[in-house]
Amino acid sequence: MDLVAVPGEFVAIVGPTGCGKSTILNIVAGLRPPAEGEVRVLGRPLKGLNRHAGYLFQADSLMPWKTALENVALGPILRGMPPREARERARHWLAKVGLRGFEDRYPHQLSGGMKKRVALAQVLILSPRILLMDEPFGALDVQTRQLMENELLRLWQEDRKTVLFVTHDLEEAIALADRVVVFSAGPASRVIGDFKIALPRPRDVAEIRLTEAFLEIHREIWGLLREEVMRAHAG
Repeated sequence: MDLVAVPGEFVAIVGPTGCGKSTILNIVAGLRPPAEGEVRVLGRPLKGLNRHAGYLFQADSLMPWKTALENVALGPILRGMPPREARERARHWLAKVGLRGFEDRYPHQLSGGMKKRVALAQVLILSPRILLMDEPFGALDVQTRQLMENELLRLWQEDRKTVLFVTHDLEEAIALADRVVVFSAGPASRVIGDFKIALPRPRDVAEIRLTEAFLEIHREIWGLLREEVMRAHAG
């Protein structure tokens, strides 16, 4: 199975439940070795943890006893940055994700969307060159999810990190990505489709879904993906 992402590219990965989408992210992150083949990062074989990658999970990973500011500042502090400098950088990133004024709130005082913004700032403050995202907005309501998708695109447009974005939502994949990669049903899952998303940027994820070009791309990819989803349910 070959999966290649060029620098600055936003790649969405879709496929039936159990096809190994999250496993691919864990392999790219260096959290588990591949069963066969190799992972190359910036042209070099990956050995151990991928120090160039940041990982945003679906579940919240915020420490409940720390404020939003403390949660975001923790990563730089653990990497040796002086606490005062780390807190200033954390304030900057919380402002960038729309949470100026919420620095002293604890996770239980934040909405689901706000917690996701804190988690995003927590990853981006470390300046990863690769951003791994495993259904990060799946637990949010529809309106909040679209706000977060647009927020992600806005931040991504600023420095064009390489993104691998796993989702079960084909519409989300098309609205966000430069390419959508389709995995077959497992076991022995493989890449069976690789679609270029030639929709103009910048995008509003709600508005782009209403265009004829979007619907044409959706019909094409769903024609392939539906067979794999049915196979997965049948098996």
